[in-house]
Amino acid sequence: MDELAITAEALSAALLSIEDERSWNATAELRNALAIEQSALALGDESLVMRARLVQANMRLRSGDVAGASEQILHVHQWAVAHDDHRLMARTHLVWSYIHGHLSDAEQALEHAVLAVELLDESATTHMHIWHRTKLADALWAAGSMDQARVRYKQAEQLAVETGSPALLCLLNNYAFTEFDTGNQKRAEQVADRLLRLADELGEQLEPAYLDTVGWIQIGNGRFAEAEATMRRCIERHDEGCYDAADGLPMYLLTLARAQRGLGAYERAQATLDTSRGMCEERDLGDLLVRVHQEQAELHAARGDFAAAFAAHKTFFTAYQNRHSVRREARTRTRQAMFETDEARQEAERFREQARRDPLTGLHNRRYVDEKLPAMIQSDPSLTLALVDLDHFKQVNDRLSHHVGDQVLIAVADLLARGVAAACPDGFVARMGGEEFLIVLPGAGPHRATALLDGIRRSVRAHDWVPLTHGLPVTVSIGVALVAEDPAPSQPSLLSTADSRLYAAKHAGRDRVVSVTDRREHSAHASAA
Repeated sequence: MDELAITAEALSAALLSIEDERSWNATAELRNALAIEQSALALGDESLVMRARLVQANMRLRSGDVAGASEQILHVHQWAVAHDDHRLMARTHLVWSYIHGHLSDAEQALEHAVLAVELLDESATTHMHIWHRTKLADALWAAGSMDQARVRYKQAEQLAVETGSPALLCLLNNYAFTEFDTGNQKRAEQVADRLLRLADELGEQLEPAYLDTVGWIQIGNGRFAEAEATMRRCIERHDEGCYDAADGLPMYLLTLARAQRGLGAYERAQATLDTSRGMCEERDLGDLLVRVHQEQAELHAARGDFAAAFAAHKTFFTAYQNRHSVRREARTRTRQAMFETDEARQEAERFREQARRDPLTGLHNRRYVDEKLPAMIQSDPSLTLALVDLDHFKQVNDRLSHHVGDQVLIAVADLLARGVAAACPDGFVARMGGEEFLIVLPGAGPHRATALLDGIRRSVRAHDWVPLTHGLPVTVSIGVALVAEDPAPSQPSLLSTADSRLYAAKHAGRDRVVSVTDRREHSAHASAA
């Protein structure tokens, strides 16, 4: 992958070739994605890093590491949501759908498949528009909604035909299989025949997995001779060496044995089945071996050897029960890993939120301001911010105690927060330290902001402080700064302006608001109230 380290464009193209092209070698693609991630990290391109990690999650899933895929995809999805990256979000939901399908959770698989389609926008590739609809159709079938699945298959097929997409062969394979599995054998046969005709028209050789689907359908419709020919062609294609799935060849041999049994060619069928069994045992393919035991029972019965058929059926049933238990335990471990990953994420989010909150008042703190405010200043020319300081707060601490002072700060924080929430829901209040607070008002404009702030000032003065301060007054002074008045607005310059106006409010007698729009200050005297 050294040649890919040259440019971000080259890395993006390499990722797209994995994302939008079908590959049978998950191990090799995982290595490629890991190498691309390292090059993207060197470039400092977070978007490419996350795309590479999503590819890795998908390849881990295809290799059977469902828990590892689940953990990795969670972080990618969080990044995509935080950066409003719809294309990446759509891809993550599609992989989530695969994961829940693996866990036999058809409802969650369908929910994610729907989101994977809903998030498609102008940034999505043609392949995504076709493939996401295909996988939504697969999820609808798995959830028992074959009528709705047909609608999505047809949509995907029409788009694939219009664009000449090679994904058309794959979606027809899926469509044929789901029709067959649902019991609609005639429909399945029609789709399978269309798949074969299309491959001939395009001059394409069908992948072994597609030929296996066709073979199954031909067997289901009693076309055993055609099925045997199809499966021999399937095995020839596999032997060309382009396909690395460990269970591929023994699975195709099993289908061939079924076709031979249908033909009454029992000796050929037994020889084929023995070869499949040997490969299953050698490669530890437990799930496929269960199906081999089942076919062995069927083959004995077809030959009239019912004692051997019964014995083989007992072997099949025992193996089935054992594999069912193993799969259940594996799903439980995966769900637990997903739960622990999600729990850890939630705990980390709680810690991050706590680190951005003032422990006394519960308001945001200076760290939150430093993270949030610069971007707001750059994006909102109508932004207003104000520094708020309690008047004569030292008297409260000295005359009544620091505990009472803390209670006053909590009450003032609540008054400020409620005032901002009611008048400017997109704004926020932060405690900057001691008795000083910051109010940030997006889109408020100078006149509305000044009126809003003066209303908050009056609400502090009018609050019933007697139970806390026993008659000692509590008021605030406020200095206002506007993005619109600053030729080069920044957090330091605006805070400096607000601080100078806060000082002016203090110097003019306290309990007032000073802003650029009204330097006469809003007095707290009875005549002005």
